[in-house]
Amino acid sequence: MQKYWYDNENRIAVSSRIRLARNLDKTAFPNKLNKEDTAAICKKTGDVLTAREYSFGKLHYIDMDEFSQNVPSLFERHIISPEFANNYHGKGLLLSDDESISIMLCEEDHIRIQSISPGDDLQSAYKKAKEVDDVLCNNIRVAFSDELGFLTACPSNLGTGLRASVMLHLPLSESQGRIPALSAELSKIGLTIRGTYGEGSKGFGSFYQVSNQITLGITEENAIKNLNGIVKQIIISEENLRKEAYKPVLEDKIFRALGTLKYARRVNSAEMIKLLSLIKLGTDMGIIKNKSKNSIYSLIINTQPNTLMLNAKNNYTPGERDILRGDILREKLKEVE
Repeated sequence: MQKYWYDNENRIAVSSRIRLARNLDKTAFPNKLNKEDTAAICKKTGDVLTAREYSFGKLHYIDMDEFSQNVPSLFERHIISPEFANNYHGKGLLLSDDESISIMLCEEDHIRIQSISPGDDLQSAYKKAKEVDDVLCNNIRVAFSDELGFLTACPSNLGTGLRASVMLHLPLSESQGRIPALSAELSKIGLTIRGTYGEGSKGFGSFYQVSNQITLGITEENAIKNLNGIVKQIIISEENLRKEAYKPVLEDKIFRALGTLKYARRVNSAEMIKLLSLIKLGTDMGIIKNKSKNSIYSLIINTQPNTLMLNAKNNYTPGERDILRGDILREKLKEVE
C-alpha cells in the first residue's frame, strides 16, 4: 500500500517544505506565453525530469487538462498552489508516487519545484529538491544572472528562488492569542507566518506555515539555517505552553472532541478539522492514545471535501459528504482512546 508524506505522525512540526522557482533562459515568463509556447515548455521540462530515476523514485507527468477533476484535491493535499488550482489549463504537473515531490509547470514561473518531508526536517526536503534542480540545470539552460542569481517572475523570489517553510500545529499559541505578536516579531527578521494554505489563508485547525521572505543576498543553506533556528524556538514555546496548560480543562476539551467524532453521524469539514486538531493535541501530549496505523494529520487530509469524494470515486452533495465523513471518522478513530 502506497505511503504518503502525510501518513507520518509528528508533533508540533507537521511537515517541512522547500520550493525552488526556476525559469528557462531567454524565454518570456508564463503570463506572457501563448498556449503553444506553454505546451512546449511543459513537454521539454517534463521529458527531462521524467527521464531518470531519483533517490525518492520516479516523477510522473500529468496533463492538467486531463486531470482537471482532481485539481481541488491536489490543492487540499498541498500538492499545488491556489494560483495553479485556479489557472491550470494547458499546463503540466510532475508528481512523485508518495506526493513528496511536485513540480508545477508554468504557474507564476516556468518551473516550481516543491519538496515536502514529514516533521521538522528541512534538510531532507532540500536534499530532494536540490537533486531535481541539479538534473534540471544540467539539462536545460535556466535564467540566471551572476549579479542577481536566479531570475524569477516576481522580484520577491529573485536570487535563490527558494522558499522554505515548516507547517506547525500551534493550538496553545493560538488560543492564548500569541499568533499576531509572533507574526510581528518574525517580520522584523525576514520571516513570515501564514495560514494552512499559505499567503492569504487562515490557520485552519491551528496549523500555520512559518517561512522565509528574503531570497536575495543570502545562500540557500543560510536561509534554511535561519528558518530552522526560529522554528525550534517556536516549537519550544508551544511545548512550554502545553506543559503549563491547566490539564483538567484541556482534557475535557480533548475528550469531548474525541467523543463527538466517535459517535457523530454527520460532520462538516470545518467541525472535522477543529475537532481533529484537538485530538491531535491530545495524542501528542499523551492524554489519549492512538493505537491505530492512521495518523491524525492524514485523517485531516483525507476527509477534506474534494479528497473525500476522490477517494470514494463519487460526486456527493455536501450533506452526503458530511455523512460519509462521519462514517470514516467513526471507523478510523475506533482505536483512539
